[in-house]
Amino acid sequence: MKLMKKMFALLVAGSVVSGCSNVDHTASVEKVSETFPTVVCTNFAAYDFARQVMKDQGEVVLLVKPGVETHSFEPTPQDIMTIQNANVFVYAGGDSDVWVETILNSMDTSKMHQISMMDCVETMEEEIKEGMVHEHHHDDEKDCCDNDEDMHEHEDHDHEEDHDHDHEHEEEDHDHDHDHDHDEHHHDHEEMELDEHVWTSPLNAIVIVNKLRDVLSEVDAEHASVYADNASAYVSELEELDAMFRDVVKNGKRNEIIVGDRFPFLYFVKEYGIDYYAAYPGCSSDTQVDAKTVAFLVDKVKDDNIPVVFHIELSNEQMCDAIVDGTGASKELLNAVHNVSVDEFNKGVTYVDLMKHNVEVLKKALGE
Repeated sequence: MKLMKKMFALLVAGSVVSGCSNVDHTASVEKVSETFPTVVCTNFAAYDFARQVMKDQGEVVLLVKPGVETHSFEPTPQDIMTIQNANVFVYAGGDSDVWVETILNSMDTSKMHQISMMDCVETMEEEIKEGMVHEHHHDDEKDCCDNDEDMHEHEDHDHEEDHDHDHEHEEEDHDHDHDHDHDEHHHDHEEMELDEHVWTSPLNAIVIVNKLRDVLSEVDAEHASVYADNASAYVSELEELDAMFRDVVKNGKRNEIIVGDRFPFLYFVKEYGIDYYAAYPGCSSDTQVDAKTVAFLVDKVKDDNIPVVFHIELSNEQMCDAIVDGTGASKELLNAVHNVSVDEFNKGVTYVDLMKHNVEVLKKALGE
């Protein structure tokens, strides 16, 4: 953490002398507009929500460039200047945005409105499902856990000195059982991350859009009615999208999906009552093929007669390919809307477009 703070301090210092240039909607912002607000977003979902509410009333900037995997994004000095010069800064607020707090603490944000999408809705803890590859996400957490274990060992030693020989045997038996249980279920004792992918539920998207409407109306009160009208029209689209998903699930022959990839769809499946199995948690940094997980998911596909295995956007697709090769199931993209490709961005693809694709592939997965 100290190294990260030093790195961002250097970036902020460097941003003072770095130049900025405006090229397109992913470009930097040289200064805050005196007429219309400028909104800077860290992922595509937030970017599209903002442009649907604003239309031509201001500038929306996608900080993470199209085609870039959001979990591996590292801000440049130019990115920091872009954030500094924004009227409104919108970010997810979770594991992929760990850099945000450090940057915001390093700058004057008195004229900046900040929206964490996670703060807009009720959050859920990331789930570790059966068969899923799991890992320690942060070295700091691991060190904390290690320190806790050392402390407990020290306390157990002092405790044993104060008791008789028989109780020492009881403590040893208990410790042996605890260690065995810890080996089998180590993730139960870890502090779980909150899942950041709140936007994957269209109903959550509606809440975020309405928050954007309110903030933009405060920043630019003169055009509040325009933001209200734009938001209302867009919310109607999101409500239609929600109805489409409910219809697919209602008419499906099965109620289970397999995602041979990261799983950023927790809010989505919980909203629509879909069961799932997946290769990795939503923000996993490990996406290499794992033999045990492949075997587990291959068996699931075969046993439950699953016709489709999903992967997410901008993935290496290796785990998904391994499962498909072992089952003969078809492979489909299930958009989590972290980001889009350069080609999709240039074509003007939207959140609703990507989610309508999800409607169609979900039909294939659940059957009609």
